Amino acid sequence: MTPKKIAIIGCGRVGTSLAVFLSKAGYNIAGVASRTFSSAQRTVQAILSIKGIGGNNSKEDTNNSNNITFYEDVKLCILPAEAAILGDIIFITTPDNLIQNVCFEISSNPLVNISEKTIFHCSGALSSCVLASASDKGANTGSIHPLQSFAPYTLGQNSPFVGINVSVEGSEKALIIGKELVASLGANYFTIPTKSKTLYHAAAVVASNYLVTLENCALELLKEANLSEDKAYTILEPLIQGTLNNIKTRGTIAALTGPVARGDSAIVEKHLKDIDEVLPNFSKLYRLMGEYTLKLAQKRGELEQGSIDRLSEVFNK
Repeated sequence: MTPKKIAIIGCGRVGTSLAVFLSKAGYNIAGVASRTFSSAQRTVQAILSIKGIGGNNSKEDTNNSNNITFYEDVKLCILPAEAAILGDIIFITTPDNLIQNVCFEISSNPLVNISEKTIFHCSGALSSCVLASASDKGANTGSIHPLQSFAPYTLGQNSPFVGINVSVEGSEKALIIGKELVASLGANYFTIPTKSKTLYHAAAVVASNYLVTLENCALELLKEANLSEDKAYTILEPLIQGTLNNIKTRGTIAALTGPVARGDSAIVEKHLKDIDEVLPNFSKLYRLMGEYTLKLAQKRGELEQGSIDRLSEVFNK
């Protein structure tokens, strides 16, 4: 049977959301710790609020030298190891650069029975290898990364996990437990090999962050075309949504349209001439994206070699 006691170490947006919605799903959030007492306290109060318990109903454990604060069945801890002692499943939801050190602090503490723990982090870029100090001592280790951006938790909000995709990676037992956790949150899980974690994260960055950058460039071009900023996105939105839908239903190669796909080097050359005049910093990006778009267009097998050569020459001027 999968253990149900969970410790959350790191009470930012992801940590708090996990604490609240895993609690809603029936898991016992036994211990919470964070770099600041106030953030850990907010997370504990968020957990209690969904149970209809006031966050001020607390008492000090005067017999514990670590001075843990008890809020009903949730314990607010000062140190990561204190929370780790209480959980069968431990989530390290700190910033990426702290994960390895927090794991080492937990696994090196003699009071933490590390071999009986399952430890996850939620970094997209890092694999479970960063938890080696725990796995070397017998812990099950893995990573659970929600492909979602998280807003600060607010009382009564809908779960940000429902319907999203979540990657699960790690040891065999961690994969089993991770899949159960993700399913309990109402999300869709998929697994990736440990060695592929960085490429997976790079794909997410390109799909999300770089898409924002490209759309910003498009909006800047419309502003240079004397369209007001408040109208620019409204004009582009149906095109953006239609393109995304075509990618979803037809795939990237079939969804590709425009002058490069048609082999229209004259239009592309005019684009670059005007871009060089008004947004020269964008010119290099346009050329680079054009080269990759040409490679994609070639996969359709519809462009004549002459058109390919002329477009390649334009992009490399």
